[in-house]
Amino acid sequence: MPEVGRSPLGRGSSAKLKKRLRLQPESEDTMILYAQPYDVSATGFYFESHADYEVKAKKLVNAYGQPVEEFEIQFIDGDELDCELVNAIGVHQANLKAVFNCVDLWGDDQKRHVIIAVGQCGYVFDPDQRPEEYGVDIYSVESLKELAEQFVEDGLYGDIPDSLRFYIDTDAIARDLAVEFSEITIAGEGLVYACR
Repeated sequence: MPEVGRSPLGRGSSAKLKKRLRLQPESEDTMILYAQPYDVSATGFYFESHADYEVKAKKLVNAYGQPVEEFEIQFIDGDELDCELVNAIGVHQANLKAVFNCVDLWGDDQKRHVIIAVGQCGYVFDPDQRPEEYGVDIYSVESLKELAEQFVEDGLYGDIPDSLRFYIDTDAIARDLAVEFSEITIAGEGLVYACR
């Protein structure tokens, strides 16, 4: 158990957390968060659901017997994609229920859309908005050069005879694509995206 008023990771460490404290979750899909009280005379708690958080938060009192009301929420353990989603959204007490709902209900593609839209393109997280409605185009390729090759193959630049394909400079096309497109790695997967 951490000492009174101390997070197991240190205050403010969740946003840039690279190495997570490894706990024993019930299943691989379990997300574990930590509620760090802003009241230094109170000890925080781990939780795995919004209902779990509410029960523990209502019971928590500080060293003087007063209820604790404000917490910093820290991601402790769970799926790497969920970790990146929580960090992109910026979890806090006001959106905690929505974050748990999104983690539970969204598929991987939807999570990637929100990670890019909110974390990279500057969109504001809205739990009522479908992830596909954010103005983001995502391609499952590792690099801009690979995207250029895909665009050529798909005929985006017109019908190119096989005899001329060897003369196409995909590096130059990739440099042009860099004006609109960016590369990103999410949960170990390389992607290319464009914000609309």
